[in-house]
Amino acid sequence: MKLWLKYIIGIILGFGLALALPQAGPASFLSFLSELCIRCGRYIVPPLVFFSVTVGVFRLKESNNIFKTFLLLVIVIASSSLLLTIFAVLAGVVIKLPHIPISVETISAVSALDITDLLRKIFPYSGFSTLLDGIYLLPLFIFAGFAGGGCAVDTVASKPTIALFNSLSKVCYNIVTFFTDMLSIGIIAVMYTWTISFFTAQQTGVFMPLFLLLLGLFIIITFVLYPIAIHLLFPTQIRYPARILYASLCPVLVSFFSGDSNFTLPYLMRHGKDSLGIRGRINSVSYTVFSIFSRSGAAVVTAIAFIIILRSYSSLNIAFSDILWIAGVSFALSFALGAIPAGGPFIALTVLCSLYGRGFETGYLLFKSAAPIICSFAAAIDTVTAMFGTYIIALKLKLIEYHETKLFI
Repeated sequence: MKLWLKYIIGIILGFGLALALPQAGPASFLSFLSELCIRCGRYIVPPLVFFSVTVGVFRLKESNNIFKTFLLLVIVIASSSLLLTIFAVLAGVVIKLPHIPISVETISAVSALDITDLLRKIFPYSGFSTLLDGIYLLPLFIFAGFAGGGCAVDTVASKPTIALFNSLSKVCYNIVTFFTDMLSIGIIAVMYTWTISFFTAQQTGVFMPLFLLLLGLFIIITFVLYPIAIHLLFPTQIRYPARILYASLCPVLVSFFSGDSNFTLPYLMRHGKDSLGIRGRINSVSYTVFSIFSRSGAAVVTAIAFIIILRSYSSLNIAFSDILWIAGVSFALSFALGAIPAGGPFIALTVLCSLYGRGFETGYLLFKSAAPIICSFAAAIDTVTAMFGTYIIALKLKLIEYHETKLFI
């Protein structure tokens, strides 16, 4: 059975449980199972990233593709984030959603992004400590990059090391295959928890227009903007968008209902390799970089939510200078969310409100109950971006093998 079909069945069962069972009874137990499922999905990610990225960087360095690969990553991630941020701001300004009732809730604790602390974590006192952190993958990626680059300096002396790391990478990949297959059962609890969150957010009905707008933007981005980009870059290959969309089905479902980028990373790697035929050296490096830095979905959600906050507090039109400020800050904040695999867009919204000031510091509280759902849309957009972006890079570097769609996992 195809992996995406297993997860669709699990999602349907989870939704049915949420409708059939009372929320008060099994909610805490199923919430625990949902957290356990997320933990299992993250369990093997650090060793998988370390060994796979080390070998990937070594292979790229050996084939003289390392500079071109990272240049393409910077271009694709920056351009996609900028494009989607502008698109979201325009949509938020043109489409005037209903105001959200002002919250009387007071601030208990304001979330913040400590950039200096994030920079410190990139280079801890011991490189091996990066293997212990299953949340912030950037320090681990950098350590693996240095290890791969160091091995490439003397290929003869490092041959045993690369052979060992390559073997360990395959072992981790086999474990990932097992977990991603088995977690199609755990997704039932994840879906139950997500459905309860959706029902809670929709008690007042004020957020449904926003959810519909985010759904519409996701559809346009997935089925219009990115396919057009593929067609412009590779005009003779009309089948590419359909193949990418088919391979993206399971990762998008997982990311949407979990809202967790680290949990989704193994699914991206599996479908990139086994479905799209992306070579391992690109598969491991590109998807990890996208998972850390490519948070265009967070920029989309943050920008639209903040525009709604401004309109909910004031009936005045938003100044053009404010529109540019919202777009610029949302774009910038999206690159600082690598240490927050889940809930990043809501954190970015709190920071945006705090930076804007002028009495809007508590504006993010309007979206407190809807935070899990808007973060789901952001995660889904991030996943589609990673799938299309990595495929583009693999095609540019000619590091891809054609797989028939009937062989997709």
